Amino acid sequence: MESKKVIHAETQFSQNDEDKLISAVQQGDQQAFHQLYLRYYKRMYALCWRMLADKDSAEDVCQEIFVQLWQKIYLFKGESKFSTWLHSVATNIVLGHLRKQKNWLQKVFSIEDKGIEDTTVEMAELPELDKKIMRLPERARLVFVLFAIEGYRHEEIAGMLGMAVGSSKSQYHRARSLLRQWVEL
Repeated sequence: MESKKVIHAETQFSQNDEDKLISAVQQGDQQAFHQLYLRYYKRMYALCWRMLADKDSAEDVCQEIFVQLWQKIYLFKGESKFSTWLHSVATNIVLGHLRKQKNWLQKVFSIEDKGIEDTTVEMAELPELDKKIMRLPERARLVFVLFAIEGYRHEEIAGMLGMAVGSSKSQYHRARSLLRQWVEL
């Protein structure tokens, strides 16, 4: 009988609107949090994977996103869409991870030299465009993902990455140019 209650709770949350689900999570409902996790895990993992270009780091950071979500969901006030708020939180966690890992310049040069060949096993499962995005130098990749995929403006990206707006635009055009070259090959 107990398993029927759990199944019923899962369908209740999946059929109701997101506001009720979020409210339940804010009140400490672990089942509701599990439903929120199921709704957003793939999107958050894809964001981490694209920005970090490393499967293990993406998995770790994605888990960190959901730990932080559980701890800080009370900060969500509903002033924007939940998905927008969660993407903002996730982006900040990914960028924090990158800052902690290595010096930015050191990371840029090591990734530019490394290339895609070092991650062949995980990369085999990705769509072709994602494989090409992974090959981009880190700063160009971050700007491209944030602008073209996540929809941030260059002013926002510049603030997040600690660069000038012109540098953000330049990195985006660099990424587009490289991707265009690789697609034409």
